Amino acid sequence: MKPQDIIKEKSSIWIFGYGSLVWKPGFTYMRSTIGYIKGYKRRFWHGDDFYRGDKEKLARVVTLVKDQEACTWGVAYEVTGSQIEETSQYLNMRECVLGGYITETVEFIPKEKGQGPLQALVYIATSDNPIYLGPASDQEIAAQIAICSGNMGPNIEYLLRLAEFMRLYCPDVEDEHLFSIEAAVQNIFQGCAGISLPEQNSLLLGAV
Repeated sequence: MKPQDIIKEKSSIWIFGYGSLVWKPGFTYMRSTIGYIKGYKRRFWHGDDFYRGDKEKLARVVTLVKDQEACTWGVAYEVTGSQIEETSQYLNMRECVLGGYITETVEFIPKEKGQGPLQALVYIATSDNPIYLGPASDQEIAAQIAICSGNMGPNIEYLLRLAEFMRLYCPDVEDEHLFSIEAAVQNIFQGCAGISLPEQNSLLLGAV
């Protein structure tokens, strides 16, 4: 099913977030729930020249890469009624125009027992994007994250907030890629002041 078909004439839609959307959706929603999608792995392989970086120093932000053996945890938000058009316009600007992502549909599986799978929209950056950076070692990615900053703040904040989300809301999930890069960044700043994890109550998850 195409994304536009899900939106068209629907009284509600679900949107899956796996990056900055997990702590700062930026739109009004009816409810949210923690869960995962199968067949994709989260990777810091996309460049960002606006939110966490600039034209001179591209930041590293996450996208999804197909992998049949993998799953990615995040938050799904239900948007209803008049919220749908407003949210679609907002996310199109935030994710597609400024972020370089495209829209896909995925099956979202809620963590909460008793909830069945949901069809959800998700934003994915592919290698077709001109600022797609692709794979690199944990150390290379960490070095890039450590020095970049954009209109929404430093790249390191993006990394730390995502890692903190996983620890708080998905404590049994081992996200090796994410945590390895986090450790590599912390090693860079070892012994330096000014590096700290976000406060738990600063994660803007709403009613999850």
